[in-house]
Amino acid sequence: MERGLYIAASGMIAEQMRQDQIANDLANANTPGYKADRVTQTSFGDLLLANTRTGRVVGPLGLGAYADRMVTNLAPQAARETGEPLDLAIVGEGFFAVQTPQGVRYTRNGQFTAAPDGTLVDQLGNPVLGRDGAPVRLTADGHVPPGAVGVFEVVDPVKQGDNYFTGVGGGLADGTVRVGALEGSGVDAARTMVDMIASFRAYEANQRVITTIDDTLRRTATQVASPNGNA
Repeated sequence: MERGLYIAASGMIAEQMRQDQIANDLANANTPGYKADRVTQTSFGDLLLANTRTGRVVGPLGLGAYADRMVTNLAPQAARETGEPLDLAIVGEGFFAVQTPQGVRYTRNGQFTAAPDGTLVDQLGNPVLGRDGAPVRLTADGHVPPGAVGVFEVVDPVKQGDNYFTGVGGGLADGTVRVGALEGSGVDAARTMVDMIASFRAYEANQRVITTIDDTLRRTATQVASPNGNA
């Protein structure tokens, strides 16, 4: 089988993964505390080509590309004022901790609400944990007690969906909680749109390579089958 088909197809698969990542980032361009991702690509390696008759080296041939890994940019973003007493932003490093049915999860999204029992919960109704690891209880007037919400250090955080992270808790972090504000999304919408256009162009280029090779193979098969060698 023509090796070029596999090389071009590997490039298309890698770009599909990249487009999925970019689309997810764009969908979260306005999500508080969201951390943008980036797909890194690498090559399968090179094959050294040589003339089968003379043995003279022709040169290397790449064997295609693949998506190596997903890298998350965890850099803190600027906070914006909302004036809402249950909106919290972390200034500096660290994560909020919430108790989910799957265990403790970490997030930078501080868009919290009040539960009927007077505890602070996230948008999915999961309790927000304090510095002591217990759910944070609001004051009688519905405000967050100063210093009650924990900001935790997380070692090797990994995305788990719903703006949650898992990781090894490393105690309290140096970040501070800012009331009445939310951390902005880590997505630069303009740059991300440019990345998506570039990915589409790369995908289309690989698609054209496959079409060209397929047309060449078709013509070759037709000419070989023809008695006079004409298509």
